[in-house]
Amino acid sequence: MAEYDALKLDHQLCFPLYAASREIIKLYHGPLTKIGLTYTQYITMMVLWEEKKINVKSLGKRLFLDSGTLTPVLKTLEKEGYISRIRSSEDERVLMVEITREGEKLKEKAAEIPKEIGSCISLKEQDAKELYRILYTILENRNSQ
Repeated sequence: MAEYDALKLDHQLCFPLYAASREIIKLYHGPLTKIGLTYTQYITMMVLWEEKKINVKSLGKRLFLDSGTLTPVLKTLEKEGYISRIRSSEDERVLMVEITREGEKLKEKAAEIPKEIGSCISLKEQDAKELYRILYTILENRNSQ
């Protein structure tokens, strides 16, 4: 029986990560619906609120999203008037994404979301910082392989 212990759900690191991620993303549903965004659109806008303009490849890398996932998100955000997609003047193979005035205005509507979500997750500040550090260590190690 011991040879199958590794197959027990309680012995899997991936499961609590997966379940916790799904539960936290569910918390975002209500607040994001109020401003008309999905979670993936929201994290995309967060990068654009910070960077203002970024190439699609760098955006995908930052969000850990492939182009097949990112392209429809960008098309929707562009249709809503929050971003514009333009070819780089230096290299037309490079697609740039730039936030619009409407996209900047959306930032005001989203400003309270992090605090709202944070109040739903009872985690001590030190534990949250440690979890953040560990999760990014996992992501960085995965990317280097």
